[in-house]
Amino acid sequence: MYLPPLSYFFEIAAKDPRISVTHGGLYAAIIYYWQKQDCPGSFHVFAKELMQLAKISSCTTYHKCIRDLNAYGYLCYEASFDRRIGSLISFPSITQNQRDE
Repeated sequence: MYLPPLSYFFEIAAKDPRISVTHGGLYAAIIYYWQKQDCPGSFHVFAKELMQLAKISSCTTYHKCIRDLNAYGYLCYEASFDRRIGSLISFPSITQNQRDE
């Protein structure tokens, strides 16, 4: 069954005690960023932009939350370590759905 990423997140996160309001805010910011880019299969993001959207002021908090979301399977995150490219994000639920079609 295909679930849009925000619906997927809230359905699963509601039962996941590891997820905090900061994770939710960051995930919502990522969805907003993804939709502004016409919902590609994968896309590059910049921490500063996501932090501003999610109202996260600490780089440490941002990196902990994005790594948690990756480790918990809510998204796939690949850090780029290149200021010009940005890190790569994709959503496992969408990637799987595209393979099934």
